[in-house]
Amino acid sequence: MPRIAKEPKALKKDIMEATIKVFNEKGLKFTMDDIAKECHISKKTLYLIFDDKDQLFLTMVDYIFDAIKESEDAVLSDESLSTIEKLRKIIGVMPEGYKDIDFRQLYILRDRYPSTYAQVEERLETGWETTIQLIEQGIKEGVIRPVPVPLIKMMIEASLEQFFQRDILIKNKISYNTALAAVVDIIVDGIAVR
Repeated sequence: MPRIAKEPKALKKDIMEATIKVFNEKGLKFTMDDIAKECHISKKTLYLIFDDKDQLFLTMVDYIFDAIKESEDAVLSDESLSTIEKLRKIIGVMPEGYKDIDFRQLYILRDRYPSTYAQVEERLETGWETTIQLIEQGIKEGVIRPVPVPLIKMMIEASLEQFFQRDILIKNKISYNTALAAVVDIIVDGIAVR
């Protein structure tokens, strides 16, 4: 069995970053060889960390969503932002290094990588506590109209899920970031008190 030169945790992070980079360049058509080359490791070493492309994708989903949660925490702790500004940023949060990822390609996952697609759906449907708390705080402060919070959550969640279920963004040549910003504007401006 080959010896891994780097700490497994550091190597796994390098592989995740390489996967994101290669995904940006090639979409879902990248190979394990592409990842190994990008990381300057052997394919054999890559397979010591990940059994297959499915497992690599599943880990990448968690890696990206965990980074999004870290970015949310940074927004939440920024005392210079109002509740509405925090809400706007939290809903549209994207870690700096991931702003160029073409998330529009993820709709292809449903057919080719159903377990990964299920993981994306699960991560989209969970972790709403911060957003809900900000909406409730905004209602208490009088800066958000008293609307049913579950309805707002459903609207945001449904919008994001549609990005991943259909190729509407690609067909209309709309970037994921542009679409996300538009959804955030429509929802936040629609619930803000004027």
